[in-house]
Amino acid sequence: MATTFEKLSSNKVKLGFTVDAAKFDEAIRKAYQKDVKNITIPGFRKGKAPMQVIENHYGAGVFYEDAFEILFPEVYQAALTEHGVTPVDRPELNMEQIEKGKDLIFSVEVFVTPDVELGQYKNLGIEKKVDEVTEDDVKAEIERARDRAARYIDVTDRPAKLDDQVNIDYAGFVGEEQFEGGTAQGHDLVLGSGSFIPGFEDQLVGAEAGSDVEVHVTFPEKYHAENLAGKEATFKVKVNSIREKEVPALDDDFVKEASETANTVDEYKAEIREKLEKQAEQKADNRSTCPRP
Repeated sequence: MATTFEKLSSNKVKLGFTVDAAKFDEAIRKAYQKDVKNITIPGFRKGKAPMQVIENHYGAGVFYEDAFEILFPEVYQAALTEHGVTPVDRPELNMEQIEKGKDLIFSVEVFVTPDVELGQYKNLGIEKKVDEVTEDDVKAEIERARDRAARYIDVTDRPAKLDDQVNIDYAGFVGEEQFEGGTAQGHDLVLGSGSFIPGFEDQLVGAEAGSDVEVHVTFPEKYHAENLAGKEATFKVKVNSIREKEVPALDDDFVKEASETANTVDEYKAEIREKLEKQAEQKADNRSTCPRP
């Protein structure tokens, strides 16, 4: 693994990571071994489907997120140690490349203990204030965990709707001329994600798998490609497939997969609350040790 370090400010840094393809592929295999027992594929007993069959059924990236979660704690801690970084908040992730058989490339930006020159700091009477962890905080954290464990499954009996993932081929035209950078094959797009320019995703709602759709849009006036800024364009879109997001139920089976220690939903909620309270305590410690202006 190779890492880079960039200081963005006195209390924020950027860490870059390049993880060898072999190491990432091994994490994918571990993710498969962890997840396969809960996956049912037609023609195979539950938990017995080969990895390649699951990837063909759910998509090549079906195990990427779990594989990343397996790798991240190890490589992140190693980078913190290597560069002498002490984080005070959760890192913000920017994924640059994640694909089987290729190096995993990503970066994080994270707030760290600031560079300060200490003056008189004893007996200042600084009050330590710990943020309260509410039931809504616990619920939101659990919902994020469920969302990370979600899978997209094929839909064949209805048209596309918001939050579906459609696989599309498309080509963009201004007038009769096809423009550079406006063509793709086999692109996965979640409708409603805002990934494409305004109006594009809305016009795919209601499309059937296998259908051809003409999408008409206007590029924003401040679009990054100046030759397209403010222009009207037409995209010829082929909808190859439709998949809907399947979020696992919050039950004991999910808990046993999501947690290494909890076995029931109540135990899992208690575990999440404890984790959030420790994070709140750490933030309070960091705030109370920083000199006030």
